[in-house]
Amino acid sequence: MSLLTMIERATRRLGIPVPSTVVGNTDAQVVQLLEIANQEGEELAARKSDWEVMTLENTFTFTAAADQGLLNSAVVSDGDFDYIINDTFWNRTTSLPVLGSLNAIDWQTLQAFPVTGPYEQYRIRSGKLFIDPAPSSTDTGAFEYHSTSWCEDNVAVGQALWAADDDVGRLDETLMILGIIWRWKQVKGLDYAEEFKLYETRVLDAIARDGGAPRLALNGGIRHRLPGGMVPLGSWSVS
Repeated sequence: MSLLTMIERATRRLGIPVPSTVVGNTDAQVVQLLEIANQEGEELAARKSDWEVMTLENTFTFTAAADQGLLNSAVVSDGDFDYIINDTFWNRTTSLPVLGSLNAIDWQTLQAFPVTGPYEQYRIRSGKLFIDPAPSSTDTGAFEYHSTSWCEDNVAVGQALWAADDDVGRLDETLMILGIIWRWKQVKGLDYAEEFKLYETRVLDAIARDGGAPRLALNGGIRHRLPGGMVPLGSWSVS
């Protein structure tokens, strides 16, 4: 579903004129709808810190210095970096975790009292990634990070704003339609309580399902396969 399709469906439900274009349209109402659609994307992305579709993996080659460069360009070349997912940073060459992120006090203490140990530690400052001790330039680093891109263009390049009518959402576009509808009613001073209630219910359902969840057995039962010899369920006998 494209941006244009979403706006078409939203305007039909609202009973207002359906536009033939959105981006670049000079009609005041369409301009407002585009801004509402951008707001909806930003707010929906912020509702959950780890939407699976916005969680990406980054691998890169370390430089032999503490300063690894700007996270949003030198380290994450796609330029859509938001933040590192906790406890996912590893040096894959040494198979050891890169610990952090250190705060200012701990980092400056480490600089004043250098410690040579098996674990590298990192700090993010001024948009740059710093690592101590400086890693080898032959080592590979990897971490998962949260992207800023909640939509993408027609060749799947991530974006943080709608830029063309054929852009598509990375987040659930049905939720975006519901969000556009209640937000439009809100800015127009109309009653939006029912639309907002439906939207909130659907968003919470989406958050609960996102990325799947482990099955929790309160009776201590084990439902998954374990390594080693397996005994089939049901009746059996030894011959």
